[in-house]
Amino acid sequence: ICMNLPSVLTTSGALLCHSLRLHRGSDLLQSIKQLCREKHIAAGVVLSAVGCISRGRVRDASGVTIRDIEDHCEIVSLNGTVSQTRCHLHIALSREDLSTLGGHLCEGCIINTTCELVIAEIPATAIETEFDEETGYHELIFVPNT
Repeated sequence: ICMNLPSVLTTSGALLCHSLRLHRGSDLLQSIKQLCREKHIAAGVVLSAVGCISRGRVRDASGVTIRDIEDHCEIVSLNGTVSQTRCHLHIALSREDLSTLGGHLCEGCIINTTCELVIAEIPATAIETEFDEETGYHELIFVPNT
């Protein structure tokens, strides 16, 4: 089934990348939110996040249940959009036995030794929200940022 694409925002320009290392004890989501506020990021995307956590916290696919992870885990993926007003991020983690788990990133994912993080700003774009009657949520939308 092919669906019509809803409004697509196409922009061009140089990506402005913010690269930093988070240290032991940092909360991953809080640190990303702080970076977005301090750098006034209207719309961005996580390009890379490599590191490990000593404790994790994710929301599962139900959209309701938050699960605490009391294991040391490697960050094997962190994907999503960020802005100074809202972040929507999913994380995949690998336990010591190499099993993986993941979900919607919540506050409470604490860096163990390091996390090398790269976030790129999307040129001429801002993230806003609008209520979607079909999902019942305020969903992210991309709008021109002039």
